[in-house]
Amino acid sequence: MSTPNILILGAGYGGLLTTLQLQKKLNYNEAEVTLVNKHDYHYITTWLHEPAAGTSSADHARVYLDEIINKDKINFVKGTVASIEPQEQTVTLEDGQVLPYDYLVIGLGSEPETFGIEGLKEYAFSIRSINAVRHIREHIEYMFSKYKNEPDRTDYLTFVVGGAGFTGIEFCGELGDRIPELCKEFDVDRELVKVYCIEAAPTALPGFDPELVNYAMEILEKKGIEFKIGTPIKQCTPDGVVLATGEEIKSKTVVWAAGVRGNSIVEKAGFEVMRGRVKVDEYLRAPGYENVFVVGDCALIFNEEGRPYPPTAQIAVQEGETLGENLVAMLRGELPHKFVPHLQGTLASLGKGEGIGQVGSKKLFGSTAAMMKKASDLRYLHKIGGVGLALKKVKL
Repeated sequence: MSTPNILILGAGYGGLLTTLQLQKKLNYNEAEVTLVNKHDYHYITTWLHEPAAGTSSADHARVYLDEIINKDKINFVKGTVASIEPQEQTVTLEDGQVLPYDYLVIGLGSEPETFGIEGLKEYAFSIRSINAVRHIREHIEYMFSKYKNEPDRTDYLTFVVGGAGFTGIEFCGELGDRIPELCKEFDVDRELVKVYCIEAAPTALPGFDPELVNYAMEILEKKGIEFKIGTPIKQCTPDGVVLATGEEIKSKTVVWAAGVRGNSIVEKAGFEVMRGRVKVDEYLRAPGYENVFVVGDCALIFNEEGRPYPPTAQIAVQEGETLGENLVAMLRGELPHKFVPHLQGTLASLGKGEGIGQVGSKKLFGSTAAMMKKASDLRYLHKIGGVGLALKKVKL
């Protein structure tokens, strides 16, 4: 009997935690485990707003896989997935390499959801990877330097953030902290810099407690962020954005942070999807396949009220841990466990020393929420890399 082949696509939260569970629980030669990722590092998505604004380095948000993966137990392939062939039980990489599998775990992450808004894909930045946030930071700095040579171009100092969900709000908090530093460095009057946060929904942070939303908006307004709530973006152009109201905001920097969809490779493989996400069963399996599992942003899970859970890091981590245990159980002829998300609260950063959060019925504000978020980050770092990684990465 040949050794079962487990193929994991993507080293995001779901894929990485699946891998680490298998690394921890499988015996040597119990299965052949291969992890495919386009980079040789895992990045902490919930930190990307910081290097995008320039308040931390891009390197701070990444963890090299060779620091946390045991290569005696896990085969790592650095490559980009081109296609999935579920009928043949193979995956093809962009370099032409074909990888067979007995069990497949899809954790390929997300792509920006543009909602059909004209020009977004072509002209807006997106906070979605290490390279993307490095580009945003460099572009923002370039706009400040360019303004000094063309002082009539106030659009260089106008920044539009599309979306007042978690990513948009957290990015605005960091950008609000960074702008005074940039103004000082480039000798720019702070009053000339405009930051607009534009949200189509009737409130910022949709679904969040109103008291916490109001607190967040007040903090960010003090940092110079101007909100346009209940105002959809109709079009993005090389010169800025056009709102549904007809108003045009001239800007050379539009950062889109208003939603994601599952990776398009999943849909192209023939899996049934909704906005690129697969409605998995209680064992995280794709419909019609006993040996294909989906985690993270590509997985769609509904709560008891029939509403989809948001694609958050904490749910992806729990999916990965559960799936890793279930794969071990299946290999050993044991019954798998149903996946049930355990929401441990929600925390959002508003910049240095500020945040909001909700843990059960308890609402958290300011420094208390900021400290809780750091504690949450510390737990995650310890989970994937032990005390050494936690001490190396967490900012106190």
